[in-house]
Formats: sequence, C-alpha cells, structure tokens
Amino acid sequence: MQTDSDFDLDTAKWHPRTTRLYHYWRSIRPRPSLLPGRQHFDPIEVPELLPGMWLLDVARNPFRLRYRLCGTGVVGAIGREVTGMWLDEAHRQAPAATDCAARCRRLVEDGTPSWRKAPPRLWTQGDVGMVETLLLPLARDGRTIDMLCAHGVLYHPDGSVAF
Repeated sequence: MQTDSDFDLDTAKWHPRTTRLYHYWRSIRPRPSLLPGRQHFDPIEVPELLPGMWLLDVARNPFRLRYRLCGTGVVGAIGREVTGMWLDEAHRQAPAATDCAARCRRLVEDGTPSWRKAPPRLWTQGDVGMVETLLLPLARDGRTIDMLCAHGVLYHPDGSVAF
C-alpha cells in the first residue's frame, strides 16, 4: 500500500510545469493510501499544462498502451495526431518505443511516478535536444492502475524551452 512518503520525489531539477503537475496529482489523491483516478483529474485546474500532456490507457494481457488524449504540443512534437493509437503502432519506426513501454510497465507494476530528462526517443519533430517527461499512475479504484497521465517539456539544444 502506497503512502504520501512513497511519493516524496525531489523536484529541484524539474521544469516548473512538470512540478506543477506532480503537486496537482498528489493533491487529488482521495487518501494517502490511494492513487487518484481520471475521475479526480480536472483539466480546468491545470489549463497551462494541457498542451504538454497526454493520457495513456493501460491494457493488460497483453500489456499495451493506447493514447487516449494528446495535447497540441505533444501532437506537434510527434509530428502527427496519435490519439486513439496504440503506442507500439504510433511509434513503429522508433526503436525506443520498447524502452518507453518498459518504463510504463514498471510504473504500472509498482505505482511510483517516473521522471526522466534525456535526449528525445519518440518525439522527433523540430529542434529538440532534450525531453523532460513525468509519468503518473491513475487508478479508477485507487489501486489498480488503468491509465497513465504524462507531461512533457521539450528543450532546444541550447537549453531553452521549446514548449
């Protein structure tokens, strides 16, 4: 069972938008021992984050992820609309799609948020040198993760924010 201390992540190196989503996610948890579900998430509370957000539905047996929703910035970074597509189909040409799915599977198995800042592996459009991503678990029943809420910040090679 998860508690608040399980989610005390060091956000010092995070972009302020990433930190904002993380703190919002923590604030909507129904109880310290439960994860929030999609029903707890209100986009009106975080409108400034929506362009960089995406939601992934979690399917089990076999494990797969489907884009439920993609913000406009994400669509631009990917280079096309992927809402409704399976992650492995949307990124067939990206060898890192398997790594991304493995990262998501670990999150689904242990329920711990995942932050990463590294060169882009799936988002290839434009002048992007680094991508910061935060993956957060959502669980309709508070325990069984059925969706991932994610946010991305893209950085130009000079370190300035692309979006």
